[in-house]
Amino acid sequence: MSPLDLVFQYWPAIGAGILGALVPRGDAPTKQRAGLGFIAALTTLFVIWLWPSEGAPQAAEAAGEWPHLLNLLIALPIVGAAAVLFIPRQMLSVLRGFTYVVLGIGFVASLWLLTVPMTAGWHFQYIKDWMPFLGIRYHVAIDGISLWLVLLTTFVTPIAAYASFGSIKTRIKEFCFALLLLQGGMIGAFLALDLFLFYVFWELMLVPMFIMIGVWGGADRVKAAIKFFLYTMAGSVLMLAAIIYLVWAHQKLTGEFTFDYLALSRVVLSREAQLICFWAFSLAFFIKVPMWPVHTWLPDAHVQAPTGGSVILAAVMLKLGTYAYMRFSIGLFPGPASNLSANLAGVAILGGILYGALVAWKQRDVKRLVAYSSVAHLGFVMLGLFSATPAGMQGAVLQMVNHGVSTGALFLLVGVIYDRRHTREVDEFGGLAKVMPIYTVVFLIVTFASVGVPGTNGFIGEFLVIMGTFMSERLGKFAGIHTVGAAAGVILAAVYMLYVVQKMFFGPLTNPKNKHLPDLTVRESLALAPFVLMIFVIGFFPSIFLDRMKESILLHHNQYKVVSGQAILFADERDAKLLPEDTFSPAFLKGMPKKEKPAEEAGGEDSQAALGGEGKVAQ
Repeated sequence: MSPLDLVFQYWPAIGAGILGALVPRGDAPTKQRAGLGFIAALTTLFVIWLWPSEGAPQAAEAAGEWPHLLNLLIALPIVGAAAVLFIPRQMLSVLRGFTYVVLGIGFVASLWLLTVPMTAGWHFQYIKDWMPFLGIRYHVAIDGISLWLVLLTTFVTPIAAYASFGSIKTRIKEFCFALLLLQGGMIGAFLALDLFLFYVFWELMLVPMFIMIGVWGGADRVKAAIKFFLYTMAGSVLMLAAIIYLVWAHQKLTGEFTFDYLALSRVVLSREAQLICFWAFSLAFFIKVPMWPVHTWLPDAHVQAPTGGSVILAAVMLKLGTYAYMRFSIGLFPGPASNLSANLAGVAILGGILYGALVAWKQRDVKRLVAYSSVAHLGFVMLGLFSATPAGMQGAVLQMVNHGVSTGALFLLVGVIYDRRHTREVDEFGGLAKVMPIYTVVFLIVTFASVGVPGTNGFIGEFLVIMGTFMSERLGKFAGIHTVGAAAGVILAAVYMLYVVQKMFFGPLTNPKNKHLPDLTVRESLALAPFVLMIFVIGFFPSIFLDRMKESILLHHNQYKVVSGQAILFADERDAKLLPEDTFSPAFLKGMPKKEKPAEEAGGEDSQAALGGEGKVAQ
């Protein structure tokens, strides 16, 4: 291919790079312009690379799935965290540089996941016996649901590290260790398909975030850190008890211990046991989301956490609650999830979307306002999951990514103004657009994304959730009411976000402390640029993201529909039952531990008759 052909093929990326290098003009240093141009060119190349073309899926299908890719994504930051301990704390540049390299390699390696089409089932699966006498395996895999959440993690963490090193000046070694360990734990939780392994990563994440809040947080950091720890641990202990009971029930049915999610998905408990275990799992996840009324730890944690910690907490860690509910609560206990969906949707709207928006509206601390906005936005995610429609579930997963991008950017922006004024009180500001025009423009863009203006990432996610809610059969006669409530939440989001924009950026510049505030620095501009570009990439090209999760969402939805019916059918029996393997798609069961067939299995002729030949999940 000639150089002219390359120019013709990649002219959008070249043009975006030139445009990014020209904005902003004026006093902006060359380094800042070059960095913005480079980020713009890379983002455009990302769109070109992922743009669907005829024959692309078949070509990608031939690409091999390296079995150790997921191991690399998990182990690299954890090993890097251990390596940081051997670097002298006086070598600050080496510590920062090493952290950048580890996180950068992880991000580049995660892009390899995009080379394989996310067909239904598991990809890049790796299985290794860990404690075989207990049936515990190291089992990791990815599908179209967890794909974008892993990429969100590897995308956000380097940005949070880059922004943090501009303001954190003490205990750099410990911060690097906590940051790397946190990324390893988060990625592991998104990829684990063994419940013991998942629980290990779930608890591992708690330690570095506890340290981040408690060491580098604000004046009440210790109180906020302890509150965060206690809430999360309380839910985790309940989940552990439910896991042990589920494993015990499986052992009674098969004579074999296993913690594997695929095998345990076949277990149908009695009605009471299903309900108790469902709530034990779900409460742990609702705390992490967080959902009302177990949300009160979040505002305190966000307000006290350093900027980088708030970015990671909002952008990634909260999504572990929504993801885990979708994967494990719905996957393991579809009966109670189906029966309670209408009630839980009501809680998501009243206690999440509407309550979160109203409380955010009354906040005078802008960081606390953004924290409560997370309660409202994640209410949309949970509503999409409770609707149990393909559109609602797709919107929920996309909204997880959208919230990570827009709210992560908002916390960075709040950190920028706090570094200058050491206050986050809305009343302390006014007229900032006159002295910080670039900062104002970026804040407005992110605000529009947060309230779901068409053309930004927030619009398509909220639209799909609302559409899925309206069409939901699970919500029954309440679907219309839920839809109206969700739409009211969109309006309230515009009210509280535009209120804070008007108070902070427009009107007279009366406070003398604000008259000479510097605009965005090079570091701040480069940290915010990827978020701003992704707002428009997702907003204008949502199919790039939706297409890669579509088949996994359909498999999950169809399986939920079929298995929930079977779970309800067998729930009246006092003893646990085991669903037949052909109730599930072979793509879903790929990697399930192979054991001897139990003497008595619910998947006999009676179960097949109950399925009526139509219950099998679409493959």
